[in-house]
Amino acid sequence: MSSEDVLVVAHLTIAAVWLGSMVYSLVVVQPRVERFFPDPERREEFLLTLANGNRRPVVALIGALVVTDLALLVSRPRLGDGIALVLYLLAGALFTHVSWRHWPARVFALPEELPGHQRTLRRLAWTMLALVGAAFLTVLSVALERP
Repeated sequence: MSSEDVLVVAHLTIAAVWLGSMVYSLVVVQPRVERFFPDPERREEFLLTLANGNRRPVVALIGALVVTDLALLVSRPRLGDGIALVLYLLAGALFTHVSWRHWPARVFALPEELPGHQRTLRRLAWTMLALVGAAFLTVLSVALERP
């Protein structure tokens, strides 16, 4: 296995971790939280507790994806890796917005504003998932086309 192969495997593993956690959150956790906490204020309190401390690990994942994708671009300059890098940067920018703008707004939102914030977060989270998924598939397709 070449060093490029190791880099591809590391990169795809990191991306799969982020993808898996987002899918689990959106498909399993969020619907169950809604059923368990019908009261929007209690649900929000629980979600804030659940999300507490998640910034650093996600920022580390994003940083690792950008670094490994840059390394792949240097070792094999291919358009797909450049496209993936742009997609990861867009997902990172979206995460930054959610983490440092959206969540603080939710913390100080009035009870009647919570449903709107929750719908917005769902849309942003699905968008982030689509960006990371597209980047993952792009890197994978470039890796599979290699001679």
